[in-house]
Amino acid sequence: MYAWEAIEQSLTFIEEHLTEEIYTEELANIAGLSPFYFQRLFKRLVNKPVQEYVKLRRLAKVIENLGNSEQRILDAALNYGFTSHANFTRAFKETYGITPEEYRRDLPMLNTFDKPEVSMNYVLVDEGVPLVVGNIVLEIQRKTLAEPEVYLGFETKVRISEQIPAGESTGVDVPGQLWKRYHMEKTLIAEDVDANVEMGMSHTEDTAQGLFTYFAGGLVRNIPHKQEGDFVKRELPAGEYIVCRIEAESFEDLVTVALNQGGKYLFGTWLPHHSLTTEPFSAEKYYRDLKDMACMEIWIKPIPLEKG
Repeated sequence: MYAWEAIEQSLTFIEEHLTEEIYTEELANIAGLSPFYFQRLFKRLVNKPVQEYVKLRRLAKVIENLGNSEQRILDAALNYGFTSHANFTRAFKETYGITPEEYRRDLPMLNTFDKPEVSMNYVLVDEGVPLVVGNIVLEIQRKTLAEPEVYLGFETKVRISEQIPAGESTGVDVPGQLWKRYHMEKTLIAEDVDANVEMGMSHTEDTAQGLFTYFAGGLVRNIPHKQEGDFVKRELPAGEYIVCRIEAESFEDLVTVALNQGGKYLFGTWLPHHSLTTEPFSAEKYYRDLKDMACMEIWIKPIPLEKG
């Protein structure tokens, strides 16, 4: 067994026992490692100490309950091992920057810490070869966009440190909030956009300020005669792209865990192994008309890494 496989076993055990007491020594025993070595390896592969990871996964599960049911905040917290309302509120606010009551009242989009697919760091697929990991299917290929695509939507500035690394940063999901706004107001431009094709675009232009610009919108089918409200037009330029196609079981899974895992694999594993980096731009293209699957693509413009 590889060391990363031992950590994956412990991650599966944690996920199945989040409502119970979880002891580091027990996890080390499951992994077949000494507690000292297990904790070092876990932090290296998961980027969090063991008990900090357990807390973050419990908070993520509580958020699911608070958003999807009328369960009392205290009951949800107690179910996932928090000993009191004060203890839970402190952990929640430290992690997300708002209180549980504020979350229940406003239901903002939040970034939660995902269960990582550690194996994705150690598997390299060729172009056009699907990779099946957990509940997602991922495939990377090259595409040529002959004509630019025009999108109409909203954009905002986002702090890099609060959104990256995806799946690990916690707090209010600013791009998610922008999508929420777009879907509330897109009826104003319904005649001009294709409801089945949407795009999220990230431009890293102001690294000194630690910011990137994020755009969320729909594919334009009729160029509007007038600009509505705060809507802006942005292009997916013509050119050569590497496209990472991701499929998941549901659209909710697609835009959260699957997008985070697929992005980390593309940028953290696949591109470096092919001696490639990218322009300071990426696009997320969502297809909403597929009945039997949830599907999206990450579009990037590749640049060869300079050899040192």
